[in-house]
Amino acid sequence: MHPEDHTHGPDETPHTHPHPDVDPHAPLADVRDARRAVRIGIGGPVGSGKTALVAALCRTLSADLSVAVVTNDIYTTEDADFLLRNGVLPAERIRAVETGCCPHTAIRDDISANLDAIEELEDSLGPLDVVLVESGGDNLTATFSKGLIDRQIFVVDVAGGDKVPRKGGPGVTTADLLVINKTDLAPLVGADLGVMDRDAAARRGTLPTVFLSLVEDPTAKPVQEWVRSLV
Repeated sequence: MHPEDHTHGPDETPHTHPHPDVDPHAPLADVRDARRAVRIGIGGPVGSGKTALVAALCRTLSADLSVAVVTNDIYTTEDADFLLRNGVLPAERIRAVETGCCPHTAIRDDISANLDAIEELEDSLGPLDVVLVESGGDNLTATFSKGLIDRQIFVVDVAGGDKVPRKGGPGVTTADLLVINKTDLAPLVGADLGVMDRDAAARRGTLPTVFLSLVEDPTAKPVQEWVRSLV
């Protein structure tokens, strides 16, 4: 049975979403030509600053790009509500997915709810430039299905200690961009940013890592520039 066209019983219609292990996306150059939105997943542990980063990106990117957001929470719409309260995008550009399960399930294993949310945004808003898909807070093993996103950002924070990058895990080692967030807290928690930089490079090879403090840089400039390079 083909993974992209399967049924669960004799009376059910075919499920047309791609299998989580199948990457249906064209190369990004072709995506730009076809005007399909670049889909960027943003994951990381609870409290690492994912939603604050999404808010910053929405503020800066929406000045000249068509942006939409899908948030994932287990039992609430808290992250979407935060974005709405802060007015970073009009309400019609934000969708909330309540996963009801471990966050990585909805971004990696059964991605249908997130795909439905993206399709609803595209149908209602027309062509988009960027869709940000924020995962619920998870651990260092969290990764996105290639059937859902084109590129992945993984966010860790300095408050977790300078040992986090060397612990590795798929989120740290394979994300297209690693963001080491809340650098302004380093002196308060005794974290050595030089150690984090060294260990991230050792774990990630040529994949980029950026250091960020939204207190000092509320525009998230290095992340914003990376996203713009994809669009």
